[in-house]
Amino acid sequence: MSRTDLMLPSATGTLSSGAFVMLDVPARDLRDCMRVALTEVRRVAGLNDTQLADVSRLLHVHQSRSADTVAHGVAVVHDQLRCDCEPVQVLLRLSHPLDIRDDENEGQRVRFVWILLSSQATHPRVAVAAEFVHVMSDPAVLAEALTVATVEELDATYQHARDDELHFVAHIPEEMRRTGNLFGALRADIARRLPHYLSDFTDGFKGKSIASIIFLFFACLAPSVAFGGLLSVMTDGEIGVVEMLLSTGICGTLYALFSGQPLTLIGCTGPVMAFMGIFYSVCQQFGVPYLPTLAWVGLWTSLFLLIIVALDGCSLLRYFSRFTDDTFAALISAIFIVEALKKLIGVWHTPGIGDDSALLSMLLGVGTLYSASNLSRLRRSPYLLAPVREFLADFGPPIAIFAMASVAFLLSDIPLETLAVPDTFGTTANRPWLVDLTSVPMWVRGAAAVPALLLSTLLYLDQNITVRLVNSPGNKLKKGGGYHLDMSLIAVMVGVCSLFGLPWMVAATVRSLNHVRSIAEAEIDPITGGERITSVVETRVTGAAVHMLIFGGLLALPLLQLVPMAVLFGLFLFMGIASMKGNQFFERARLWLMDPTRYPPTYYLRAVPRRAVHLYTLIQALSLATLWAVKASPLGIIFPLFIAILIPIRMGMERLFAPEHLALLDAEEEPEDEAIGGLA
Repeated sequence: MSRTDLMLPSATGTLSSGAFVMLDVPARDLRDCMRVALTEVRRVAGLNDTQLADVSRLLHVHQSRSADTVAHGVAVVHDQLRCDCEPVQVLLRLSHPLDIRDDENEGQRVRFVWILLSSQATHPRVAVAAEFVHVMSDPAVLAEALTVATVEELDATYQHARDDELHFVAHIPEEMRRTGNLFGALRADIARRLPHYLSDFTDGFKGKSIASIIFLFFACLAPSVAFGGLLSVMTDGEIGVVEMLLSTGICGTLYALFSGQPLTLIGCTGPVMAFMGIFYSVCQQFGVPYLPTLAWVGLWTSLFLLIIVALDGCSLLRYFSRFTDDTFAALISAIFIVEALKKLIGVWHTPGIGDDSALLSMLLGVGTLYSASNLSRLRRSPYLLAPVREFLADFGPPIAIFAMASVAFLLSDIPLETLAVPDTFGTTANRPWLVDLTSVPMWVRGAAAVPALLLSTLLYLDQNITVRLVNSPGNKLKKGGGYHLDMSLIAVMVGVCSLFGLPWMVAATVRSLNHVRSIAEAEIDPITGGERITSVVETRVTGAAVHMLIFGGLLALPLLQLVPMAVLFGLFLFMGIASMKGNQFFERARLWLMDPTRYPPTYYLRAVPRRAVHLYTLIQALSLATLWAVKASPLGIIFPLFIAILIPIRMGMERLFAPEHLALLDAEEEPEDEAIGGLA
């Protein structure tokens, strides 16, 4: 059995700088490990009697308890000392594996035991323990760590693995690589996804899919109705709810059936709706008919997007980064949350709405949010049997919707605002479905190419950023994506919708992220206490079924009028908050309000100076504020250009940050199990 001397903690990340390391300890159980550690601490730690008694107390306690965390062959024991003394850290490599369980009753074969006792509830050296657990997740590193003969060699193995993790080269996914051939990337997308086409359907016949379909039906129906009603006001009835539902149902179904990434849900997004509304004012100023002019803009846009696909233009996404993705996703999440709150609070100021109606609306909205959130978190609860918890967690949002709608039905004597859908199927303006393209002058047909460039930019960014977020490595998808195939479908559908005066569809960020989460398997995130995705049901069934139901809803419009809007606003709040999970911008923004000694041991906080982390977050926050201001201003039609400006902003940040620090802050692939539970 080899050993090193116990030393005080230092700022370095070496194992021996602050930890007493012992190799090949012949322990029979965790009790033996605690005895060995106590013997060596007494021998070399240099603690006074009071301190030694406190350390002895904790080690005796843990002789009969489970470890705090067991992961990747490492058991971690962390506890707080009553006395004020230097931290006691011991790392044991066992001569043979032991079966050790943690507080979550998750047991596995263990070869290392890390013990950390300190006077702080969360000591900075917890980060080193967490990092050690993570690097041992690599089977090759673990195998080498078990065979080295000295502590110095173990330390070198750890340092090499740590450097490989924290100094990486960004990986360009295959679907983002340029082929150099006309429509080459599109053909590659089809070839990549075609072998999975049958399994895209067979994999979807699971209980999770049913819960996802019910939840997302309302999640997609509500914004379609809301945007359709608002667009009807903005265009003086040229386009309304029926057109929105028809376009959403047909385009969404086709996209789910034939796209490269069917987990993406498409719909009319806020920026697209704002563009269509503002363009109506432009048409009024120039005295040209709206729908024919809009149709020409859509046809030009369709052509531009197909040219992008032909030239492998989606390969430019490799210049995008987490900075761009998280900022854009934060904007969309904020829009959902703010708009839902405005609607719920605005009920109190709506003419003709009494206090009882306003109060019930508020209660229904908050009740939907509260019920959906708590039911979704139920899988980590100690109550009920595991299958029951899983069922309630999977069906949390649908249960919340039906529960709150039932409350509204029982209190039907109190008037509430419901879904504003027409009684019969037909165009909002009673026009023919096919738009007359010849009813505008030739100059309008050519000039429409100018706003089409802006719309193409918006659709390109909105579509591809959303699909990048869906394809994020953190979602653990296995089948790959198809950016050019997705973009070609959007291009064709934009052109067809334009001919019929229907709203344009594009990837919807919040709905897509909630789609992924609704059909994902998850585990408890040891850093945040939230859930971390471990696998996702990659299927076309859920997306297709949701949009078929929306299309079928056109045959049952009177029934849709029974759904209270307050319930849907509560659902909007739930979706907006849920989509914030996994967005690193929000995680880093929380650090501004946290005690630095309680920072989570994330990979970027372990390797990047705090000042650089806060500066990166500040630049993102200022970019987000700018996007919000432009969206809400009269310049809203040029909003797409400001999204595109995020890319040069990110490039300019290379002058402010060390390359290795910026690479870590911008990393799309986060280390798995980067921290360990039970340490806070």
